[in-house]
Amino acid sequence: MRFTFAEAMTDYTYYPALAQAAERSGFAGMTIPDSLAYPKESDSVYPYTPDGRREFLEDKDFIETFIQAAALGAVTSTLRFLPFVLKLPVRPPALVAKQAASVACLTGNRLALGVGTSPWREDYDLMGVDYARRGKRMDECMDIIRGLTTPGYFEFHGEFYDIPEIKMSPTPSEPIPLLVGGHADAALKRAVIRGDGWMHGGGAPEELDALIDKLGAIRKAEGKENDPFEINVISLDAYTVDGCRRLEDKGVTDVIVGFRLPYIMGRDTEPLETKIANLERFGESVIAKVNG
Repeated sequence: MRFTFAEAMTDYTYYPALAQAAERSGFAGMTIPDSLAYPKESDSVYPYTPDGRREFLEDKDFIETFIQAAALGAVTSTLRFLPFVLKLPVRPPALVAKQAASVACLTGNRLALGVGTSPWREDYDLMGVDYARRGKRMDECMDIIRGLTTPGYFEFHGEFYDIPEIKMSPTPSEPIPLLVGGHADAALKRAVIRGDGWMHGGGAPEELDALIDKLGAIRKAEGKENDPFEINVISLDAYTVDGCRRLEDKGVTDVIVGFRLPYIMGRDTEPLETKIANLERFGESVIAKVNG
């Protein structure tokens, strides 16, 4: 079982020390949050809070995703970085490919690219991208990123993007895993067909079981049930040794662990020392026993 540390919307100056503490404590990875801007007015609904409200996001710190991953990669040696998740369809895919390849090369293949669609229509407006057919746009983006982050010339001719034969250099020595976030059936199918794994956004245990069952059914239907496939989940079971065993039995490969609720109004007031102590305690009480 691999353990990924999640911390978001905290003081951005804490991140280097937290990444180093997570690595020392036995974590395999760390999530990188992604947010472009906060709209003053919005009718969009946030999918991961009970009431769909978004006000907790106002004035929260978000360093640009690839810059943060590269900065943290420079102060660690084994920790893997997972954008959770990059709002892919609002971005030019060739630029994302260049950014992802650069981070993967600089960190020794320590980037797994979590991708999803943005819940904010305003992100699309801001970036000059049509909100309609964003799922199909995301499919094309994923294909382009995979093609441009591997050696040799690549061309693409789709509905939204038309790319003549080009190649980028450098490209990483290993493929960058593409992990799809989202709970909709379309997202689960995209994770299986185009991705290398799935990223769970949280929810009730019975909902997680149903999502894992759906993934299994899709993988079987696509003839991919024996292919390598990451399942990254958020679950209370991840906080105990026995719970981790239960998740492993369900096919979970990675658990995402945090130690505070980030969906709060105002600034995070938890001291850095407390955050590091939580990492160290969890490393001793759970990670060492599960993987020891």
